[in-house]
Amino acid sequence: MIKIAPSILSADFTKLGDEIKSIDSADYLHFDVMDGLFVPNISIGLPVLESLRAITDMVIDVHLMIESPSRFVERFAQSGADIVVFHVEAEAPENILPAINSVRKLGKRAGLSIKPDTPAEAVLPYISALDIALIMTVEPGFGGQRFIQTTLPKITLLRNAIERLELDCELEVDGGINLETAKQCVEAGANVIVAGSEIFKVPDRAARITALRACSA
Repeated sequence: MIKIAPSILSADFTKLGDEIKSIDSADYLHFDVMDGLFVPNISIGLPVLESLRAITDMVIDVHLMIESPSRFVERFAQSGADIVVFHVEAEAPENILPAINSVRKLGKRAGLSIKPDTPAEAVLPYISALDIALIMTVEPGFGGQRFIQTTLPKITLLRNAIERLELDCELEVDGGINLETAKQCVEAGANVIVAGSEIFKVPDRAARITALRACSA
């Protein structure tokens, strides 16, 4: 089953509650956290997450684009995240598995993400412990970028590993997603599609979510 995860990075923050209601037919709510260090942008954090948790029952998929994320994974899990994903490039190798385990011990799902230039093999040492793997298909930090076609083989590599090991691990893509690139990602092996501008920049968000599912089937 293909899942759609609208990214609120592209939402209108002056009416965020209404924006969330407009995409409640989606599967996940993608919540981007940026610290201005790991990526050249600053976004939102724990207070906004807590506020959203109080007004929606959607699955909140938190994507941490921050340095040393092991410092914060438990706090995000405790503040309303259902899924906590952090970057393999942002953490010391010895801290990655303990951080994954700390999220899962709280009853939440844990994931790892990689940038477009990072080999997919960087995820493989941890993949058996993951609930979700996220491949960035643009450089993290800003919405509205063009999809990077060279990320498609990495999706296939991880999909093959997940199937070979018979893992219950979702494979998510994020960046430059539209009706065409969503189809390409699903054909390569992704089953969770993050889309920001493609959903929030149209009047009928529910129709666009349906269209993304249809083109990805």
